[in-house]
Amino acid sequence: MSTQTTRILVFSHRPEVRETIITAVGRRPAPDLGRVEYLELGTIADVLYEMDGGNVDLAILDGEAQPTGGMGLSRQLKNEITDCPPIVVAVRRKDDRWLATWSQADAVLVHPLDPLAAAETVAEVLRSTSVPVVRG
Repeated sequence: MSTQTTRILVFSHRPEVRETIITAVGRRPAPDLGRVEYLELGTIADVLYEMDGGNVDLAILDGEAQPTGGMGLSRQLKNEITDCPPIVVAVRRKDDRWLATWSQADAVLVHPLDPLAAAETVAEVLRSTSVPVVRG
């Protein structure tokens, strides 16, 4: 059992969407992973700053965010940041899952979020990457 804290960036221009994502994933997505610390961001500039600074272990981006959606932002981050941390995109429609391939996201969550599926998806992505844990 890990005692390290994982830092997850959650981006949406809507606070209620950020809250829904955080509630679904929870403070500990799996028993073998450490606790999660969330960084809630509502602007692209803040996301770029944190991701460029290497302050994030995983990012969850709202695919419906305005003015720039999480899928376009995911693609930008994956193409511009060397050793980009894993990215999960949350979409509103199952039919939009195919866009995750284009966005280069590591995984997709579909609204309405199922807490078991959301936590397991995040846990699988964290386990599958050799990302060093950010220590505050």
